[in-house]
Amino acid sequence: MIRWIIGSSLRFRFLIVAGAAAMMVFGYGQLKDMPVDVFPEFAPPRVEIQTPSLGLSSTEVEALVTIPLEQALQGVPDLDVLRSKSVEQLSSIELLFKPGTDILKARQLVAERMAAATATLPTWSAPPVMLQPLSATSRTMKIGLSSSKLSTIDLSMIAYWTIRTRLLRVPGVANVPIWGERIRLYTVQADPVRMVERGVALSEVMESTADALDDGLLRFADSAPVPKGGFIDTPNQRIAIRHVLPIVSPSLLSEVPVQTKSGDFIRMGDVADLVESEPQLSGDAVINGGPGLMLIVEKLPWANTLDVTRGVEEALAELEPGLPGVEIDASIFRPATFVENAIHNLGTSLLLGVLLMIFVLGAFLFEWRTALISSVTIPISLVAAGLVLRATGATINTMILAGFVIALGAVIDDAIVDIENIVRRLREARTGPVHPRDGRRPRPVLPPDPVGRGPPAGLTPRGSRQ
Repeated sequence: MIRWIIGSSLRFRFLIVAGAAAMMVFGYGQLKDMPVDVFPEFAPPRVEIQTPSLGLSSTEVEALVTIPLEQALQGVPDLDVLRSKSVEQLSSIELLFKPGTDILKARQLVAERMAAATATLPTWSAPPVMLQPLSATSRTMKIGLSSSKLSTIDLSMIAYWTIRTRLLRVPGVANVPIWGERIRLYTVQADPVRMVERGVALSEVMESTADALDDGLLRFADSAPVPKGGFIDTPNQRIAIRHVLPIVSPSLLSEVPVQTKSGDFIRMGDVADLVESEPQLSGDAVINGGPGLMLIVEKLPWANTLDVTRGVEEALAELEPGLPGVEIDASIFRPATFVENAIHNLGTSLLLGVLLMIFVLGAFLFEWRTALISSVTIPISLVAAGLVLRATGATINTMILAGFVIALGAVIDDAIVDIENIVRRLREARTGPVHPRDGRRPRPVLPPDPVGRGPPAGLTPRGSRQ
């Protein structure tokens, strides 16, 4: 079989060269678009649902939110494991599907079940939220933001409304959570002592605030239904009525009257402090030894780590001229650097292996064609392996690159040994006949020794045994 492959390759060498060139061109076009990641996608398809439940204890969250959702989600096709976690004011349900399940189809089925179960949840519980699909190693970058001119609140507003919004437009980015963010809020800090002195209840302060802001945060407050603006018809056109809220600062809200049960009106500022504040922090970030923000770029399961990283860096470069006083550090955590170094090391090993092989073959066989053929076999072998990985849906990751580096030694060894054997056999074929079975040349027939002492040492006449 080997003799037939070698003989056919030599007989149709022009077709072999054309096929190798075509495979190299086709392989380059296919491999450059393969997804690249640090590790392979080892986790099964996963869907996570979170339900904020303001004011509920962990026991109440489990009984009123988690259990009804679990009952609705049981029996989803291809569901393998269902896990849940109930903590204070939050319910989290994790669904793991069988390997090979289409994650988008699974999310659609879960969304249908979730929509049907939402009506059974308590009215004070927020609607369930399905989190974005994330890769097993989802964290693609960690970006640090700091500023010596802006406050942390101003920096948080810039990060949330400008930087995060732009990064979400990068293809492959699933989410960009911000650690240490301090969103600007106008808060009403009720003072119990002053409320008791004036006979004002906390519910009265809450209702007066909601009515004044027309916010509708309180479900049964008068301001809960958003009023319609209406319109005014004129001889020329119809003009829409737009309600402009007069309260735009804490100082204006402090002048809002609070009506008590006795019918008296007391100013909001008499029973509460109205200040610009921030939500309670559940975590913080330290950037370059000082306060700052940490943006975590998370990618989709099918996204390319290198493409996502380069897209994020290009987006940051576009934003940087419009962010004076904001220092951006995108090198805190960058897995793409590891991948780029691994690819560079593979290319360096490939180049050194080719050069050493050319030197060895040229020094021992004295034929440039032999060295050229051996040099071409190395990239063709790697491209063929890459095409097989592409066909099986694998990704280029550090394990694959490590396998390529290890295989490179075996490929070089085979190329040298096989080419040397083929060249030696071709030379032997040019100088004499070759046995049709084992490919060996017959041993030469030695003349008899005139003295009668037999052939010289190490030589055997035809027909005798060694």
